[in-house]
Amino acid sequence: MGDLQKIFNPRTIAVIGATDKEGVFPFGRAVLENALASGNRTVYPVNPNRETVLGHPCFSEIGALPEPIDLAVIATPAATVPGIVDACGQAGVEGLTIISAGFRETGETGRRLEEEIIRINKAYGMRIVGPNCLGIMRPPVNLNATFLRENPEAGNIAFVSDVGSFGRTLLDWGISSHIGFSMVVSLGSAIDVDFGDVIDFLFEDPHTKSIILYMEDVVGDVKRFVSAVRCFARSKPIILLKPPILEDGDCAGLTHSGAMAGPEKVYDALFRRLGVVRVREAQDLFNAAGVLSSRNRPRGPRLAIMTNARGIGIIANKQLLCAGGKLAELSEQTIQDLDALIPPCWNRGNPVHLLRDADTSRYAEAAEICLKDPGVDGLLAIYTPQDFAPPEELAAALIATASKTDKPLLTAWMGGREVQRGRERMVEKGIPAYETAEAAVRAYIYMTQYERNLELLQETPAELPLDEAPPKNHLKALIRRANREACSILTEEDSRKFLRNYGIPVIPSRMAITLEEAVDAARDMGYPVVLKVASPNIIFRQDVGGVITAIDCEEALKTAYHRILDGVSQFAPQAKVRGVTVQKMVEHIDYELILGAKKDRHFGAVILFGSGGLSVELLRDFSIGLPPLNQTLARRLMEETGVYRMLQGFRGKLPADLRQLEKILVGFSRMIIDFPEIREMDINPLAVCQGKAIALDARILLDQEVSAEKAPAYAHLVITPYPTRYVTPWRLTDGTEVILRPIRPEDEPLEHELLTTVSEATIRSRFYQNLKQISHAMLVHSCHIDYDRDMAIVAETRTDQKKRIVGIGSLTIDANGAAGEFAVIVHDDFQGRGLASKLLDVLIGIAAERGLKEFYGILEPTNGRMTALCEKLGMTRSRFSDDLVRVSLPLVG
Repeated sequence: MGDLQKIFNPRTIAVIGATDKEGVFPFGRAVLENALASGNRTVYPVNPNRETVLGHPCFSEIGALPEPIDLAVIATPAATVPGIVDACGQAGVEGLTIISAGFRETGETGRRLEEEIIRINKAYGMRIVGPNCLGIMRPPVNLNATFLRENPEAGNIAFVSDVGSFGRTLLDWGISSHIGFSMVVSLGSAIDVDFGDVIDFLFEDPHTKSIILYMEDVVGDVKRFVSAVRCFARSKPIILLKPPILEDGDCAGLTHSGAMAGPEKVYDALFRRLGVVRVREAQDLFNAAGVLSSRNRPRGPRLAIMTNARGIGIIANKQLLCAGGKLAELSEQTIQDLDALIPPCWNRGNPVHLLRDADTSRYAEAAEICLKDPGVDGLLAIYTPQDFAPPEELAAALIATASKTDKPLLTAWMGGREVQRGRERMVEKGIPAYETAEAAVRAYIYMTQYERNLELLQETPAELPLDEAPPKNHLKALIRRANREACSILTEEDSRKFLRNYGIPVIPSRMAITLEEAVDAARDMGYPVVLKVASPNIIFRQDVGGVITAIDCEEALKTAYHRILDGVSQFAPQAKVRGVTVQKMVEHIDYELILGAKKDRHFGAVILFGSGGLSVELLRDFSIGLPPLNQTLARRLMEETGVYRMLQGFRGKLPADLRQLEKILVGFSRMIIDFPEIREMDINPLAVCQGKAIALDARILLDQEVSAEKAPAYAHLVITPYPTRYVTPWRLTDGTEVILRPIRPEDEPLEHELLTTVSEATIRSRFYQNLKQISHAMLVHSCHIDYDRDMAIVAETRTDQKKRIVGIGSLTIDANGAAGEFAVIVHDDFQGRGLASKLLDVLIGIAAERGLKEFYGILEPTNGRMTALCEKLGMTRSRFSDDLVRVSLPLVG
């Protein structure tokens, strides 16, 4: 049981609580009427107190129905629902929608009812939507399993909400705006089916081109949500409206990173990483969905604006710049062409003032001129009624202009009834049309954000020379020792051991327990030095006078040593002092940065980068990212801060070595991945001196509730990192050494080389067709994979330090997680040496490890070699289509 396909397109529906009375709790008549009107489906009313409902025979209980039920809609009082769920399970129902309210939203009694439903359903495995939800609509397949009286038009936008109240308001808004929907689903309390489940279903839904999410609560199964969104967003847009969290309750951290990385910042970082466009206003939700699913999207942020009302153009320009957009700089040729079109008093710049007397031809020709400019990525045409260009006539002209370009043309038809029909005509032809210039500009900003997110998802990172798996067991032992001593804060010396292990440069330092040891340490490393108190109870040492800099001689060191101990005694008398740290002083620092981490209670480990130093929390110039980071993600994390511009070189200071900073961020990310025991961490400052970065101070706080030996792998991460456990050396039958390992985004050039140097026959055996071009998008799809969802194992050879991929075996797991499809390609030069057999064997092992029930592949009948190999491995063959066969290996039962 539990097939979402059957639930979202049921053949049979039972309405439990059906009635023919109006106003009866809760909506039993409305649900039944909608179900009966849902096309060629069999609908059964269920109500023990009725013999017929709306002229249809009514059954006393779900178990009395004459055939299996795909979807049961429950519309009865909350207290009756657990018993009904049990009866549905016994009757073999595939899935339930519980419209009834009165559960956890009402308090403890309702929460216990929810828990009882979950407990009962564990024995049956039905999929449950709700409770306290609107239900399910799918206009393209004529399904309405809700109590809503209005049916939206069929379209290509899916609307998924976790609440009924405001979600219904947004739906009504969309219906009144003639938005077409492919699905409307309200998840309610989401005790089972959540955002991730629905997005997975919509990924394979041919009717859906974009998704709108309205999310008030957390996302449900976070890892599943992240995996589903990453998969969907690579090819289709997701737009999210999420009310901001007013109380940053997660910000009571003991480090700067813990204090600054609040929930809102983490949400933004997550959605940006996943390729989701987050809108801030309800009115932008459907606007963004329409424009992002349109055919033409901008290649960049440069927008040209033209208008017949100068003041509106200025307002649009200000809105664009305030939102982080960019005004296109018109070329000389464009200016000359517009000179010939517009009377001489025009402003000769962008925004283009067409003047009040602009007629239809001037508008249309100016639009064509601007769209041809190579420096223009998109055009906003603003119209105000001025009696020279009839709005419908002008709309028709711009529709014709838009058909000749691959750049986006947005319009703002400002006015009421007079211009309404013109707006409607443009929307009908796929041209985004808005009532205000501000709304149009916001839509363009969302377009550019989406394109930037896609670019980030698809950019091939450079390969950094880093150790994939540095030694860490000695650091695990250090943490165990700290836990035994009930010490949740590592000493600075221990913290530096973590940094050194992951390739992060640290300033020379020594721990001194006595004054004499401090004098010896300073003499050995050379003055000037810095003294810092070493105490597990003191986080911010400056606050208690625990740091003294610029100590240039032994006498000054002795004075500083006593001042530090006296200050701690005065301001932190309960602190346990282990000694002082003597550190070589860096005299000339060009830039102070912070690099830190914390565990968010919903999304696990996050990484923070920005301006550092004493004023870090005052400046609050930082960005947040999610591990794992690669070179591209590390660079983007830096680019999203204000200090990044300074790092290019500022007021005579040398620019920072950005490649070194990328390596530091990637190494730091790997450390956070490897140590779920880290609760919070700061490197502050990470100083940049003469271009090179070095850590001057570090502090690690431990999560004493985490035992790495007992915790599931990567439970502290929402994005699964590179699975090093699958890296293994192997030899071909002729003795050639290869490394078998999971694919990485950095492998795109090597995969391109493989696919462009094999024979047409080999390409056809893998892709069932001859490929004329190996595109970047195609390679991104195969290299940038979600290791939770898919796997690809490459065979890599190395000759004179030159890497080469000579074979790839991939496993794509179906959305329902029950089966996985394999595909294998081996370079012609390496065929017949056992590599295909080895890749298949590795993939079968991974499929079994993931709990799949079936391992299958699609082959051409002429591919006798692979067919024979699959049969040798125990697979059975069946006809798939006229020109393809299916080979399959059951993995359970």
